[in-house]
Amino acid sequence: MARLTFDAGTLAIHDLAADPAILPPAVLWDPRTRCHRAPAHAYAAVVMALIRAKVAYQDDARAYATLDEGLKVRKTPRPYQAEALEAWRRQRFQGVVVLPTGAGKTYLAMMAIDATRRSTLVVVPTLDLVRQWSELLKAGFAAPVGVVGGGEHDPQTLTVTTYDSAYLHMDHLGARFGLVVFDECHHLPGEAYALAAKSCLAPFRLGLSATPERTDGRHVDLEDLVGPLAYRQDVTTLAGDYLAEYHTERVAVDLTPEERQAYEDNRAIYRGFVVSQGIRMSRPGGWQDFVMRAARSKEGKRAFQAYQAQRQLAFAAPSKLDYVGHLLHLHRHDKVLLFTQDNATAHEVSRRFLVPVITHQTKVSERSDILKGLADGTYGAVATSKVLNEGVDVPAANVAVVISGSGSVREHVQRLGRILRKQGDKQAILYELVAADTAETFTSERRREHSAYR
Repeated sequence: MARLTFDAGTLAIHDLAADPAILPPAVLWDPRTRCHRAPAHAYAAVVMALIRAKVAYQDDARAYATLDEGLKVRKTPRPYQAEALEAWRRQRFQGVVVLPTGAGKTYLAMMAIDATRRSTLVVVPTLDLVRQWSELLKAGFAAPVGVVGGGEHDPQTLTVTTYDSAYLHMDHLGARFGLVVFDECHHLPGEAYALAAKSCLAPFRLGLSATPERTDGRHVDLEDLVGPLAYRQDVTTLAGDYLAEYHTERVAVDLTPEERQAYEDNRAIYRGFVVSQGIRMSRPGGWQDFVMRAARSKEGKRAFQAYQAQRQLAFAAPSKLDYVGHLLHLHRHDKVLLFTQDNATAHEVSRRFLVPVITHQTKVSERSDILKGLADGTYGAVATSKVLNEGVDVPAANVAVVISGSGSVREHVQRLGRILRKQGDKQAILYELVAADTAETFTSERRREHSAYR
């Protein structure tokens, strides 16, 4: 009789008397231990192959438990949530669901836990989300809820962990869960995180994201790591009924003559060096090439300083911040999120307008206090760099001001998503401030390539 075991993130098949050709391609012969072996995530495919071939087997690999009880409190799912769950169920409880921020991906995951009734690992990108998920799971289920990450190591029937901690611990935790939920699953296809997914035995897998596509094209790996796309709904479809009505405004802010002169002078120095060195910034590795060459000479260092100066003028010119002041006065009765590309600008905005600031250096407890202050009206606005782009629930916010940002479509959609959670008849608005006639104009064009901005 064949026997399955879990071994440090792999699935070992011992004493296989049948033709190995019945097994999935991921299974290979391991001459060191004289057994067949595959990444642990092949578990479901291996079991199905053995069943189809009518091969008797003993399963010593799975160590996950069943839940005695499902959800303690059930809400009537929104129609698209029910459709998404059924589509995922039809794919043998595997696959990716794409829903916009604020559409209820978390409750969909809790419905999935209720449907499968298996011990579950939820993998998230940040410690803020670890806290949010653990609180929701404790409120939703009677089973014990544990945390792995952020200085804690307490795996339980329901466990929340970060992608980093999953990578570190999956080789010994990977058999303990029957369902794994990858929140913000666009993080998963990176080298290390993909290994964590492959080291997890869970036959049931759910990936959640508002923007699964990656610029490196590796989102195609999600089909192997989680399963095929099961269901998708976009912002434009759900706005009004299930998300807040919204509109976006792109505002071109003219630089003052002094700012314009400083911008052009610095950009000429930077561009002159790039051209003289034959550097193609648009090509892969162009930025790294520029940094390496800039470090080798006085001219290069001067070019790098000029690059930083013209970039900062585009991101946070005084004239642009003057317009931020106008918007804060215009929306003085609203809840405003002020997004910047970097921490320095976020702190400058905080000092100038006397609003609290949240960066990656802000402690989780302090972030929570600031966001509660925004919700209860203690603060009318909060400045942030990138830390609020993803996952953090800010239902009170109804105005977003993108002072500066990258060319990432995902980042821009995530920032819009922060203000779309429906509350009554809330009307949301996102302002995108662009320094006119600068390189930021092209950055803006790139990040708006999404249906939410059309």
